Amino acid sequence: MCVYDVNRIFVVNTHKLLVMDKRDIGQIFHSRLAVLAGRYDGNLSAFARAIGLDRSALSQFMAEDSTRLPRAETLCRIAAVHSVTLDWLLGLSSSDTLGAEMVPAHEIEEPLAGTPDTQLSRWHREAIGYKIRYVPKRIPDLLRLDDAALYEFSSPQQVDAETKIAEAHEQLAYTRRPETDMEVCMPRQTVELLAAGQGAWSGLPLSLRCQQLRHMAALQRELYPTFRLFFFDSLTTFSAPYTLFGPTRAALYLGELYLVINSTEHVRTLTRHFDNLIRQANIGPDRSADFIDGLAAAAA
Repeated sequence: MCVYDVNRIFVVNTHKLLVMDKRDIGQIFHSRLAVLAGRYDGNLSAFARAIGLDRSALSQFMAEDSTRLPRAETLCRIAAVHSVTLDWLLGLSSSDTLGAEMVPAHEIEEPLAGTPDTQLSRWHREAIGYKIRYVPKRIPDLLRLDDAALYEFSSPQQVDAETKIAEAHEQLAYTRRPETDMEVCMPRQTVELLAAGQGAWSGLPLSLRCQQLRHMAALQRELYPTFRLFFFDSLTTFSAPYTLFGPTRAALYLGELYLVINSTEHVRTLTRHFDNLIRQANIGPDRSADFIDGLAAAAA
């Protein structure tokens, strides 16, 4: 249940009273209104009429820097017309399904081996319309060749390679959608080790290492600018692997499981951490493909 005042929203559940800043909720509402508009089979004027707004009011709510919220009755109408929950509209739930319960602030999720519909796949689908921010464990899943995945995930202790390959194909298809906005920030030393055949890549043949590097570079050029790859120096900067699915969910990869963060406040903190990684990156997306191709050429 939500109770409104001018500057804050009080969210009441059976466990505690949460007080959330209206500006934070407004940013999430802006993003989710854009998702609904993207799903709507009609233009923005028709979308506005359907939810009881005029076109100018809708434009104000959908402005990029908007933190405004409509009146409670308008929020209820939006939820009713589009069959979503108020909790989802306000960022209190990651599911837009009617009857969904409020998501806990933190969860532990174990990867489901042998099933193509993994948690990561579902989280990516739910994040359509949001910016994805991604720090990979090694190379980004969507840039990995199938043969490299078969090598990388061949250990019985790993999530099976076929699952990772299916995940990677789905992520690549997701990234090719025109509305995608994804940033990846990773250590440049990861691809340098790949080129040199060291560390985790010590058993991978040179020909496959070079093929993998050229594949990464080609995809970066194809997908840019909706996909942007940054490299930082791991000698001066550190980050654990994690993914931010828009403003409402983060998944930290811990090895055999994910620590899932659903708290808006904590997701915002991780977003600031990612933005700091971007600021410290010394190779940006305008040069990352050339950097990778140079490593492949030198290795060959």
